[in-house]
Amino acid sequence: MINNRWLAPVALLATTLLLNACAPLIVGGAATTASVAHDRRTAGTVVEDQSIELRIRSALNKDPELGKQAHINITSYNGVVLLSGEAPTSAMRERAGAIARRDKKVRRVHNEIQVAAPSSMMTRSSDSWITTKVKTAMLSVKLKGFDPTRIKVVTENGTVFLLGLVTHSEADAATEKARQVKGVQRIVKLFEYLD
Repeated sequence: MINNRWLAPVALLATTLLLNACAPLIVGGAATTASVAHDRRTAGTVVEDQSIELRIRSALNKDPELGKQAHINITSYNGVVLLSGEAPTSAMRERAGAIARRDKKVRRVHNEIQVAAPSSMMTRSSDSWITTKVKTAMLSVKLKGFDPTRIKVVTENGTVFLLGLVTHSEADAATEKARQVKGVQRIVKLFEYLD
């Protein structure tokens, strides 16, 4: 029998994982197949994006300074890479961008790493909560054919990054919903447009 005091935190964690698309990595192939069915990227591109993230993470971890002193998140969507997080110096920030650009499958790099000390666990938890709230808000978009699972949401220190293959009207609707979420300080649109 599950203790009731754990029910809310477990439900919150499960919701966060599902809304952040981490669940396919946890539950396996069936969930991956379901998520790819809604994605505008090909299945091969989805897998390649995951591989890009792993290769860049591995390369960053091999750098003795970046691996130990920086907090860098890597998000790849359709071969476009977003680097977010913090690095203590501008030289380290630039080095991380150069490492990401070396990957042959990367089409473009958006280096949004801030020159600062790594964020606290409290800030990272707040960012995860903001991401969850933004994804939840997008469920209420009233636009024919709009599928919120096609938009990747990344939050870093209150800044929300939006990625995806979308139409201009989908981008506008998603951005407006994100703008209404409490805690969002800034929105950066990194969409690729279909129209």
